[in-house]
Amino acid sequence: QVQLVESGGGLVQAGDSLRLSCTASRRTFSWYGMGWFRQAPEKEREFIASINWSGGITRYADSVKGRFLIFRDNAKNTVYLQINSLTFEDTAVYYCAAARGPDYGLSTADYGYWGQGTQVTVSS
Repeated sequence: QVQLVESGGGLVQAGDSLRLSCTASRRTFSWYGMGWFRQAPEKEREFIASINWSGGITRYADSVKGRFLIFRDNAKNTVYLQINSLTFEDTAVYYCAAARGPDYGLSTADYGYWGQGTQVTVSS
């Protein structure tokens, strides 16, 4: 069992930057690929970014390439999502997830553990 706790969300202005964190309870955090997803009101949960166990491979949704950065610190059992140049369309609940294995995943089906989510609200 892996418990994930996100933090770093909040109310920000358009153009601001934000860094989300997700800390895992398990010491075997480095075994897992990790991902970030988001869900806006009345929309499906969508993939944003993923990273493999070592941090050497990352993948991004086309909609966030160049603005979002995923990275991890296995010594701290934490994965991060750096969000730059926030827009109103980035408003959503952001979830981190642990994959079913060491590789990255691109869909919700690739992930077995989820955090509770952190709200990001961007005011225009």
